[in-house]
Amino acid sequence: MTHLTVDLPSEVPAEEARLAMAVKLYELGRLSLGQAATAAGFSKRSFMELLGKFGVPVIAYPAEDLAKELGE
Repeated sequence: MTHLTVDLPSEVPAEEARLAMAVKLYELGRLSLGQAATAAGFSKRSFMELLGKFGVPVIAYPAEDLAKELGE
């Protein structure tokens, strides 16, 4: 695992920054759900709930792939 040190203004809590980074890396497909949850310091279930609050789908399935699967 890689460790990262970031200097942030004191008004930005470290937990908030860690969560934001994990959500974005999950959204980009760079981290799995489990990896992102661990990086953010949450259980998978809690992290999934937080993804909804950030507007990030838990399951990202492109519409064109879904159409192919359904034979449309």
